[in-house]
Amino acid sequence: MKKNPSLLLILFLLAACASATEMPPTPTVFVQPKPTQTPIPDALWVSPAVPDDLLEMAEGSGLPLTDVRELATQTLDVSDSGSIWIYVLVAPFPTVMDGVSSADLISAWQSGSSLTGNGQPLLMAESTLRALTSLWGEPASGAVRSVPSDQIMPAAWTQPFSPAIIPFEDIQPKWKVLTVDGRSPIRKEFDASQYPLKVTFGLTSASFELPASNRDASRLATVVLTGVTAMVRATAFTMELKGVTNPGELIRDWLANADVAHISNEVPFDVHCPPPTPGYKNFILCSDPKYIELLKYVGVDIVELTGDHFADRGVQAMLDTLALYKQYNIPYYGGGANQEEARKPVLMEVNGNKIAFLGCNGKVSYEFVKATDIQPGAADCDYEFFARRIKNLTSEGYMVVFTFQHEECYHSGPCYMHEEGFHAVADAGATVVSGSQAHYPHLMEFRGDSFIHFGLGNLFFDQMTYELPDGSVIDETRREFIDRHVFYDGKYLGVELLTAMLEDFSRPRPMNERERTQFLSEYFAYSGWTQLMPTPIPQPTMTLTPIALPPSP
Repeated sequence: MKKNPSLLLILFLLAACASATEMPPTPTVFVQPKPTQTPIPDALWVSPAVPDDLLEMAEGSGLPLTDVRELATQTLDVSDSGSIWIYVLVAPFPTVMDGVSSADLISAWQSGSSLTGNGQPLLMAESTLRALTSLWGEPASGAVRSVPSDQIMPAAWTQPFSPAIIPFEDIQPKWKVLTVDGRSPIRKEFDASQYPLKVTFGLTSASFELPASNRDASRLATVVLTGVTAMVRATAFTMELKGVTNPGELIRDWLANADVAHISNEVPFDVHCPPPTPGYKNFILCSDPKYIELLKYVGVDIVELTGDHFADRGVQAMLDTLALYKQYNIPYYGGGANQEEARKPVLMEVNGNKIAFLGCNGKVSYEFVKATDIQPGAADCDYEFFARRIKNLTSEGYMVVFTFQHEECYHSGPCYMHEEGFHAVADAGATVVSGSQAHYPHLMEFRGDSFIHFGLGNLFFDQMTYELPDGSVIDETRREFIDRHVFYDGKYLGVELLTAMLEDFSRPRPMNERERTQFLSEYFAYSGWTQLMPTPIPQPTMTLTPIALPPSP
């Protein structure tokens, strides 16, 4: 059958009309333009790497803060120039290790290896983590543990101890500041130029002023406290042989470089003092006035006069000794021309830090050495009086250093009545409480906000050995603590324990690494800061024995 073209055309048009009727019309789509983010005028964005102190400055600047960096017209962030922020590597105070190399520190960061060998990671606040990540990249897994700032110390002190990195301003007495490449921000000679733990923060505009750094060397003060000095007997004999300044040559820098160097000189200077005789038989003690050259040589800034033997040569020798100190402009405390002078504090302002020195003699068996209204001598330990004085001084902004001449014993201590007296002045508000009487070094403790060291041991004194009641001879009297206390901007940062070994009846030398490791390990254990306590040393009564004498000239 032949198809009709006209009919096909009509059928196609009818189908097209039907399809158009069944399909809905295509809607018109209107595209809204994407809104642009307009920066907030003068808004400040603060990087999460910024430490708390800088964050507080930003919050107090009056600028509106924003969490969105793109909305900010100003930023506070890690920068190539600006405020240099010093961080410190720390560990709990009873840590024997003194420092690490920067290579080991960065290796621990990048590889996850333990810095202290006990498997513990580095603790730090999140802001510190972000700041150091900007320097060293992301840390290896397990190398770092982020902890809120106020929880770092308790976390670190949980055994096994953990190291931490904190900003300089967060240093507290219960931290030990570890050196990095031998450099420590709590030391006077610190040079930040080669120090790896520093980060620079900068503002994109000068809407408010950032400090140059969080560490200002002009606000740092160091006070070195020492133990027994008695330039008598074998010590004096050796000084006559080898020179008056010979005892101080090996540890001179420790004292001379301090802002305040303390000596507890237990004996009077006396122009009629007989020539020195080695040995322990002589208990009436005095020094030739020329021996004050040793004190001048090591840079003594203050002398403590609480010692038992200050009165050994009578009233005139005591008065002459006081006159000699005045002649050389060396202030003294803990003893004086009468009770009133003996009780007076020595007040110092050192690089903006107000420091007061007080001291007394707490021995009940040495009444004859105590000052009275009309007689010179050492200050008696009237704890009610000194508690009031300490509270008055602290109310005036002073940090009080209180030192004792107290009961003696030949073990790690504390001895007899120590705790009662030392705790009394600590509870009254003394910042540092230290025993100057100990021939055998004693343990330490923290009590509230105070650091107590019950006895430092000898400094310049001839006690090379000591015989116990059972006849055995010990040489622990040769071991010495020299405590370097650090103050910054009206705050006590803590103490560095310097350690020395007495040689040649007169001359302390810095301990070598083996000696120091053993000494610190023992005394941290005695102080109750490690799980394993060494066997306690017997507590003998005081019995002195002669020692081998230096050769005659």
